[in-house]
Amino acid sequence: MEENMDESQSQKGCKECCERCVGSLPWASLIATILLYMGVALFCGCGHEALSGTVTILQNYFEVIRAPGETLDVFTIIDILKYIIYGLAAGFFVFGVLLLVEGFFTTGAIRDLYGEFKITACGRCLTAFLMFLAYLFFLVWLGVTAFTSLPVFMYFNVWSMCKNISLVEGANLCLDLRQFGAVTISEERKVCTGSEKFFKMCESNELDLTFHLFVCALAGAGAAVIAMVHFLMALAANWGYLKDASRMQKYEDIKSKEEQELHDIHSTRSKERLNAYT
Repeated sequence: MEENMDESQSQKGCKECCERCVGSLPWASLIATILLYMGVALFCGCGHEALSGTVTILQNYFEVIRAPGETLDVFTIIDILKYIIYGLAAGFFVFGVLLLVEGFFTTGAIRDLYGEFKITACGRCLTAFLMFLAYLFFLVWLGVTAFTSLPVFMYFNVWSMCKNISLVEGANLCLDLRQFGAVTISEERKVCTGSEKFFKMCESNELDLTFHLFVCALAGAGAAVIAMVHFLMALAANWGYLKDASRMQKYEDIKSKEEQELHDIHSTRSKERLNAYT
C-alpha cells in the first residue's frame, strides 16, 4: 500500500515538473526563433552559393573579366554582397538569442523564479527597445526580400528561354549584360540564342542550380520576414503584460501601505485604551 502511494506521489511530482517545464517555455518566441534561424540559414547559405554560381556563369559564358586593382565591377559587388551575408548570419544569430532570452524572462514561471525583474522600468525599456529593433529588422528583411526577387526574375527569364529552345530557335534573342548593369555601356558582353555558348550554358548545371538557389534564398528571406512578424506580436503581448503587471504592482504597493497604516492606527488605539484602563 505504501509503495503504491509512493509511486502515485512520484508520478504526480513528475507530472507537475513536466507541466512546469512546458509552461515555462516561451512558445511564441521559441517558434519565431526557430523560424528566424531557418530563414537566415537558408538565405545566407543558398544566397552565398548562388552568388558563386553567378560568378562562374559570368566568367565561363559571358567572358567577363575581373577588373584589375580596386575598380568597382560586378565581381567586387558580389564580394561585398557575400560579406553582407556573413554579417547578417552573425548579427541575427545574436538578435535571435536576445529575443529568446527576453521571452524566457517574461514567462510566468521564470518570473516567479527570478523575481519581478521585468516589471521594473529597465525591463519595460528593454522590451520597447527590442520592439523597435524587431520592427526595424522587419523592414530590412522586406527590402532584402524585394532585392532577392530581382535575380530570381532575371534567372527565371533565362531559364525559361533554355527550357523553350525550340520556340526561340528561329528568333534572334540576346542576353546583354549591359541591360542589367553588370558591365559598362562600352563593353559588349552578350550571348544570343543561336550561339554555341547559349546552348552550352543551357546544358550546364550552373544555370539550373543557381536559379533554384536564388529561389531558396528568396524563400529564406520570406521566412525571416514571417519570423519578424511573430517576434513583433510576441513583444507586443509582453509589453502589454508588463504594463498591466506594473499597474498591478503599484496597486499592491498602495494597498499594502494603506493596510499597514490601518494596522498602525489600530495598534495605537489599542495601546491608548490599555493605558486608560490601567
